[in-house]
Amino acid sequence: MSLNYIWSGFFLVGFAAALAQWLFLGDNEIFKRIIDGTFESARMGVMDIALPLAGVMTLWLGIMNIGEKAGVVGWLAKVISPFFSRIFPEVPKDHPATGHMVMNFSANLLGLDNAATPFGLKAMESLQTLNPNKDEASNAQIMFLVLHTSGLTLIPLAIMAQRAILGAADPSDIFIPCMIATYVATVTGIIAVSIRQRINLINSVVLSWLGGMTAAIVALIWYFTQYLTKEQIETVSKVVSNLVLIGVITVFIVGALRKKVNVYEAFIEGAKGGIQTSLTVIPYLVGMLVAISVIRNAGVFTFVVDGFNWIFSALGFNTDFVPALPTALMKPLSGSGSKAMMIDAMKTYGPDSFVGRLSCIFQGSADTTFYIVALYFGSVGIRKTRYAISCGLIADLAGVITAIGVAYVFFG
Repeated sequence: MSLNYIWSGFFLVGFAAALAQWLFLGDNEIFKRIIDGTFESARMGVMDIALPLAGVMTLWLGIMNIGEKAGVVGWLAKVISPFFSRIFPEVPKDHPATGHMVMNFSANLLGLDNAATPFGLKAMESLQTLNPNKDEASNAQIMFLVLHTSGLTLIPLAIMAQRAILGAADPSDIFIPCMIATYVATVTGIIAVSIRQRINLINSVVLSWLGGMTAAIVALIWYFTQYLTKEQIETVSKVVSNLVLIGVITVFIVGALRKKVNVYEAFIEGAKGGIQTSLTVIPYLVGMLVAISVIRNAGVFTFVVDGFNWIFSALGFNTDFVPALPTALMKPLSGSGSKAMMIDAMKTYGPDSFVGRLSCIFQGSADTTFYIVALYFGSVGIRKTRYAISCGLIADLAGVITAIGVAYVFFG
């Protein structure tokens, strides 16, 4: 029901903002921009997202099926099941969904969006088999989605590449701040969902896993900053990310061959669902992207940013961060939109300015909550999202606040 009100609110607020600009500011083009934006967003949802996704889904669902028949996905599920059984208590141990979620999180960590999405959709499909109410999100599906929307990524390669293109003196200087912000967002998401689901996180297994992940991230940050130059960081990021991806494919195939599986037939069997999944999500994607377009083209973000600037100025706070807020506000709604905001901020203020760097940290601190809700829940026909969006936005807010804090510490 929350998604119903949010979606409707996007149109109503957008219309009210546009009407105000027409009546009081004399903007006669505002309604045309909004309608043109809806047409473009509808086209983009089908032509630029759903159809390209069909090819990627076909490939990776086929690869995933090979991994399942090879037993690799099941092995991954057993390795991480002690931790997942605590935060996903409704998912049986060694269930295929655990392996699918592990593959999704691993791809996200490496910034491999094209691979992460098929793994994530497969994980949501597996979790749906355990869901007694097929049109309502289960506890496990909400936990998975919130963890996904928190956007935990070790190396923000795409952001560093964009900074390099725009002439940043040190494109990788936002590496540590991004990692800190996205990690805080992820932990906050876990805590928020655990409170709603009454999951006890104060136990040795959960604390040891979270402590181990924290130690690993700290060690990685220390190694990268102490022993690698910015060029080496970018090179390692590219090589490791893609090496891991081709390595996964190779391990799946070798494992399947050892078990005397017909690898090609296994690939075809799994790949058949790719196109159907992509077609299923089209209405959900178009609906959400069009609503987001109305808000954006109606100028609502400008009003919100001006409001924040007035409030913080009146309270006597430093407002250096306010010009970067459009990226943070757009991020839960649209990945491409927030990327455009980030690039615009770097072009306007400079890639090495405080605003330019903070925009990059915002971009790397979380994922596109509303888009992911529409895509993942839409793929399995879930209409009642319960508290998934609110917990996802709490994680996003934690990432934004942390991003502002670390930006002042590193670059203020």
